[in-house]
Amino acid sequence: MDQGDGSDKALNSNEQKRGYLNSDFEYFHLKDMKNIQFEYHYHDFSKIIVFISGNVTYLIEGKAYRLKPWDILFVGSSEIHKPIIDATIPYDRIAIWVKPGFLENHSRENDMLTCFHLTAERNVNLLRLEPNEIKYVQSLLSRLEEACKTGGFGADVLKNAIFLQLLVILTRELLGKSGTKEIGDIVTDVNIQKILNYINANMNADLSVETLADRFFLNRYHLMHKFKQQTGFTVHGFVLQKRLHKADSLIRGGTLAASACEMSGFNDYSNFVRAYKKLFGCSPRNRSDTAILRQTNHIDI
Repeated sequence: MDQGDGSDKALNSNEQKRGYLNSDFEYFHLKDMKNIQFEYHYHDFSKIIVFISGNVTYLIEGKAYRLKPWDILFVGSSEIHKPIIDATIPYDRIAIWVKPGFLENHSRENDMLTCFHLTAERNVNLLRLEPNEIKYVQSLLSRLEEACKTGGFGADVLKNAIFLQLLVILTRELLGKSGTKEIGDIVTDVNIQKILNYINANMNADLSVETLADRFFLNRYHLMHKFKQQTGFTVHGFVLQKRLHKADSLIRGGTLAASACEMSGFNDYSNFVRAYKKLFGCSPRNRSDTAILRQTNHIDI
């Protein structure tokens, strides 16, 4: 695979993985004017962002979302993203971090991760609500915020119940919308989006720059430049991360490390183990949810 301009080093640094989550989910409501320049990064947990006010564009996996009040973003675990924030205007938002395992434990007749699966399948992370829909979601968010602040009898049960209710309502809204036809504030490079879709669907294929450039009829150097511009990563770095996260998901699901290595497109087990340790901080055989939780500064909440 092509090594690009050498910036793959950032892929495995602690700065690429931001935040840690010790509870099932965390609720944040912040309003500030901080001048922070974020790098592209990802999380081991999933995230819901409710934009209230400000001037913010969110970049997620090759798409730019120009947010309007009460837009909602679903960012799945391992999805590469960063916000671009106008620090001259107060940025008011709600962020909910949630462990995928928590939602899996509450999935019985219905998969509570459907909202994240659906946005990933559609390649659209944004839910834009109608005015009448906003009022109901606002009331649920207000109840959730109050439940997170107060204790008392059954505090965790109440908090979890309201959050799950909110998630059901948001998922229903997503299911009722077809995709991007009614949303005009999404900017993307069509060619790079096709390449990203191909990479995500073909982890076991040859995903070198040369092969991708030939397949999509692009100049190799133009592809490298546009890919880095749109995603913040070289092709090699992006593919490596996606393969490692696929392997990690398989391992956490009970697949043996050697099988997960092969199923994720790695040709050499020793190289896979070295890359896995560098990214997650533990060997594939010793994987645990707590082993990879690392705290960094300036969390994008």
